Amino acid sequence: MKTQPTGASVDAFLASVENAGRREDAATVLDMMNRVTGAAPKMWGDSLIGYGNYEYARADGSRHRFFLTGFSPRKANMVVHAMTGLKNHSDLLERLGPHRHSVSCLYIGRLKNIDLGVLEQIVASDLAAMKRLYPAHSL
Repeated sequence: MKTQPTGASVDAFLASVENAGRREDAATVLDMMNRVTGAAPKMWGDSLIGYGNYEYARADGSRHRFFLTGFSPRKANMVVHAMTGLKNHSDLLERLGPHRHSVSCLYIGRLKNIDLGVLEQIVASDLAAMKRLYPAHSL
């Protein structure tokens, strides 16, 4: 797997986010994720901020590690990763506010347009599910 934890500074990465609004939103998500996880964030690759890690096996038998939860302040959207999949959170997504999503990525324009309490519930619920699925995880 290409995306691995790095020794890069999360703070330096967030300071490099060009758009001031996205940078401000990223600081808010960082604070929320720090609170929900109780863990320190780490850079994964060039632009993902992840918390903890778990090991999983692919269909081909290869073993990989990835973060339990994380986010990335992309140019177009804030992307929050729900590793168990967003289909498990349909009731919360209805209350979140404007967003798009794929299987496990939640795309948010600006945080001011969504319910931050609902976002926190999604992250906390997904993290709890990941901990149950992967009891050997680390945070």
